[in-house]
Amino acid sequence: MTLWLSVAGLTDVGRERELNEDRFYYKVVQSSEEGSLGLFIVADGMGGHLAGEVASQWTVRTLKRELAPLFRPQDPSVTRRLDAEALAAVGSGVTVRLDETDLSRMLEHAAERANQVLLGYARKHSEEAADMGSTLTLAVVEGNRATVANVGDSRVYLWRNGWLRQLTDDHSVPGALLRQGQITPEEADEHPHRHVLYRCLGLKPGLEVDIYPSLALRHGDALLLCSDGLWDMLSPAEKLAAFLTPETSPLVTCRRMVDAANEAGGEDNITVVLVRVEDRDA
Repeated sequence: MTLWLSVAGLTDVGRERELNEDRFYYKVVQSSEEGSLGLFIVADGMGGHLAGEVASQWTVRTLKRELAPLFRPQDPSVTRRLDAEALAAVGSGVTVRLDETDLSRMLEHAAERANQVLLGYARKHSEEAADMGSTLTLAVVEGNRATVANVGDSRVYLWRNGWLRQLTDDHSVPGALLRQGQITPEEADEHPHRHVLYRCLGLKPGLEVDIYPSLALRHGDALLLCSDGLWDMLSPAEKLAAFLTPETSPLVTCRRMVDAANEAGGEDNITVVLVRVEDRDA
């Protein structure tokens, strides 16, 4: 079975912000021989003045650079599994097909590099970038395997058979209380500190990244990556799930979700990347 990816992304400033501090990126390479390889990123910047906009820009830019080896041409006569440091020295024409441990190292290394970039920028521009930071959520799809990572409260969801499941944990005050069983999901949605993060890029050296066990994808699945400007306005998750019927294209679905978030108040920047998984032979 060869799984094919259909993707769209959209970002919007919302109705209450002057600047859009969100950024997204995706890249997909597909062939009938190798299947699909995709990288999907959402970053939500924060900080005074222009710091949030700069933070998300540099986060996405750094991740694109650090994860570029994933897309280097393959030489079928060579197969290597490389750690993150070795990948930096790989030239074109070498197979880069990572096992789960190697991919996790690569993602951790890339996120820490972005973290160091933000910390360095904040040191050089201390007055306007003192509170600079960014969330990061991403997914890497290789064939039928998806690996998800995050820092902060931007999310990745899996839509399967009409049900929407959050794959990532929020590194926020109510997110921690929810995991400890001290509050309910409904209380978390209304918590006064629901946007206060205890972990993000640019906060301190030695970034801790949550990388989740790889997920086997099926025909009909969808991955939804989004900033809090989407999920906060369309909560609970059943509201998001209602948009994800397979009859509509990813781009139309993204537009409808962004419009709905704005209609619900548009209190923050809104960003969504939708990845549909299809069996070409089905």
